[in-house]
Amino acid sequence: MKAAVLHEFDEKLTAKEFVKFDDVTDPKISRPMDVIVRIGGAGVCRTDLHIVEGIWRSKVDVKLPYIMGHENAGWVEAIGPGVEGIKVGDSVICHPLVTSGHCLACRRGDDMHALDSSFPGINSNGGYAQYLLTGQRSLIKLPKSLAPKDVAPYTDAGLTAYRAAKKASRHLLPGEYVAVIGAGGLGHIGVQVLAALCAAEIIVVDRAEQSLDLAKKCGAHHVVKADGNEVEAVLALTNGRGAEAVIDFVGEGDAIAKGLSMTANAGYYYIVGYGGKIDIPTIDMITSEKTIVGNLVGTYAELVELMALADRGLVELHTKEYRLSQANDALHDLHHGRIHGRAVLIP
Repeated sequence: MKAAVLHEFDEKLTAKEFVKFDDVTDPKISRPMDVIVRIGGAGVCRTDLHIVEGIWRSKVDVKLPYIMGHENAGWVEAIGPGVEGIKVGDSVICHPLVTSGHCLACRRGDDMHALDSSFPGINSNGGYAQYLLTGQRSLIKLPKSLAPKDVAPYTDAGLTAYRAAKKASRHLLPGEYVAVIGAGGLGHIGVQVLAALCAAEIIVVDRAEQSLDLAKKCGAHHVVKADGNEVEAVLALTNGRGAEAVIDFVGEGDAIAKGLSMTANAGYYYIVGYGGKIDIPTIDMITSEKTIVGNLVGTYAELVELMALADRGLVELHTKEYRLSQANDALHDLHHGRIHGRAVLIP
């Protein structure tokens, strides 16, 4: 099969080619619950750029050459002898984790904390290819209204945004505020989820006018240009109190300090983006009683919930399509801020 393969790391992201378009061996079924999916769409994520940089080397055992791509959807191509409920030809979206289902975390539905798992595109070969090896427990059948290429990025970007927004929606009340930092690939989904799940007023903060325009279309009530005065602007919108919830999809640079500054006392700061550090004096934590919440990719059940919202038209991905052979173009466009929404590779 054809695949876009990472052969070497590039810590400064200066190479003309991050991946090479190669012929590689087709995946094969070796276990009863294995499933091979013919890829209809593979999302391009900023995490992929971090993988190219080598940041993930300290977190997972990645051996090069290696196929990235952890946001995948397509059609069932082959199934193992123990697979039931899924048949060849079914249109599916893949939860990013492949787990056995036997450990306690799996039985509780928290597959992302499973003791025994693989994460295609992170610690095993992913979907920047024609075919992907996954498992039955990871697959969700798609309704006829949703095509694989249109939903693939929901499996990480959408699911992570959904998880954070869902947490916030559980305590946000009418008359309160939620500030979303970053209206890019994750943020524009998070805004739509917030609009669907709660009645709080949504404030979106971003540097790019195009992203702010997208945020308005997605349901933001207020938009704030990140021009250095965004904290003051959010405080003005919230009558000096700050937002009861802040969801930070940037997580690096000055976004963290500013995100905490625009969080109301007794409010919640949800950190989703990464790359920076949280540094806050303990006295400030005590006197403000703010809660800092980390957010990993969501559960299988949450991906089902997100697909239900998508099927009803309550969330919609804004995507830019590339051929699989154009993977380097997509990665460079993402790196240089030329994508507003999500990029999707199509074999």
